[in-house]
Amino acid sequence: MSQDVHANEEETEDDAERAPFRRYLTRAGAERLHRELVHLLNEERPKVTAEVSAAAAQGDRSENAEYIYGKKRLREIDRRLRFLQKRLDTATIVTPAEQTDRSHVYFGATVSLEDEDGGRSTYQIVGSDEIDASGGRISVESPMGRALLRKAVGDSVEVRRPRGDIELTVVDIRYE
Repeated sequence: MSQDVHANEEETEDDAERAPFRRYLTRAGAERLHRELVHLLNEERPKVTAEVSAAAAQGDRSENAEYIYGKKRLREIDRRLRFLQKRLDTATIVTPAEQTDRSHVYFGATVSLEDEDGGRSTYQIVGSDEIDASGGRISVESPMGRALLRKAVGDSVEVRRPRGDIELTVVDIRYE
């Protein structure tokens, strides 16, 4: 799990409760979240619970760093479990391979782009819970993700970014 996910988790959890729109996940993204949930529930939480019990048996809990840290870690695990469960319960799962209109960019598409200098890059349009820029997965809600939606091969888009605007041309669209 990437560090970026945890850094923005608090904000994302609050947004999830207020968000009136649907959240989408690719099938692969939902499986990753489910694996994390199972790992936390079946391995991590029982291990930390045992550590907290052992630390509590040592006596004075007010000055017991292992006990205090363990309780904090349990709260973090429980918060993450609630977040993952809610995400999986409320998300709409999309299987990109089942997309019927393959001539345009929609959620789940893998898009190859060419920039003004001829450089090529490939991104998959995914949900906000699946973002991994180094792995080529960008959010459908990001400026680039929004700009690419409904575009076809040969279409150009201009994307605003901190380093300045860039024009990209859609070279290929795949649904895997």
